[in-house]
Amino acid sequence: MSEAPVLKSVDSTASIGAIWHFSEAKKIYNLPFNDLLFRAHTVHRAQFDPNAVQLSRLLSIKTGGCAEDCGYCSQSAHYPTGLKASRLMEVEKVVTEARKAKEGGATRYCMGAAWRSPKDRDMDSIVAMVEGVRALGMETCMTLGMLSPHQASRLADAGLDYYNHNIDTSERFYREIITTRTFADRLETLANVREAGIKVCAGGILGMGETSDDHIAMLVTLANLPVPPESVPINMLIPIPGSKLADAAPVDPINFVRAIALARILMPQTHVRLSAGRTAMSDEMQALCFFAGANSIFVGDTLLTAENPGEDDDAGLFRRLGLKPMTLDAAE
Repeated sequence: MSEAPVLKSVDSTASIGAIWHFSEAKKIYNLPFNDLLFRAHTVHRAQFDPNAVQLSRLLSIKTGGCAEDCGYCSQSAHYPTGLKASRLMEVEKVVTEARKAKEGGATRYCMGAAWRSPKDRDMDSIVAMVEGVRALGMETCMTLGMLSPHQASRLADAGLDYYNHNIDTSERFYREIITTRTFADRLETLANVREAGIKVCAGGILGMGETSDDHIAMLVTLANLPVPPESVPINMLIPIPGSKLADAAPVDPINFVRAIALARILMPQTHVRLSAGRTAMSDEMQALCFFAGANSIFVGDTLLTAENPGEDDDAGLFRRLGLKPMTLDAAE
């Protein structure tokens, strides 16, 4: 019987600030599964408490009627998804909901509006929402579509902590999913956000018909930004009836975990968020994702318009796995 190969020791800090090449990242992604998880978990444990998970809450502050044609989205006006457009929520209502989220253990409050980009007339209300949520002692995050440099500066002046703008997939596959804005448009908004001094939240969606090479390329793009995102949400597609991707085949669960592990290795100091799609994941799949380096989730029954595991389900999973909510100090 041949002896099992001995794993080389892992330098858990060597990849911080590295420029990654696709070929190198692909070799890591395709490691034997146990070796990949060992490497990812070693990196994760060197940077974070491996048993602490950041809890975030996401609220749709303006739903539906979006001019973009993102093939995965229930809120696009291009598809008959049955979702009615709503007006921008009142500031007081948003702050009230944020207060409830904080009482439930959330440390970050994310607010999303279904816009191609915010109109200047809406910015006063958006700024007031940021200021109101920050006054509660919570981190703030907004996702409003594309931002101009001036709009990013206004949000920075209001104290916005994070801005979410996902690149969704690889540059190669991007046009298969969205035609109303370019991959370069997305990178430009991320640059505007970073230039304004706001932390970046940017990730993507798996299960839209892309290949594992697209998973790798997307993560390499994020890791090679001038400053990698402080937060990277990895979503599993929730097929929306009426949308372009209503009949998309589900992503392979092992490949999904591989993507989580690669994100952790390429971006050691980033919060990797296990985002949409958790209702379709088994507890065992989620446990593997946490072991591979995911250390953030959204809590609450809904994510914008999609279902999410209830707080009782998450609490039960945390108890079984010995996980605990991350404190705000640790999350910064």
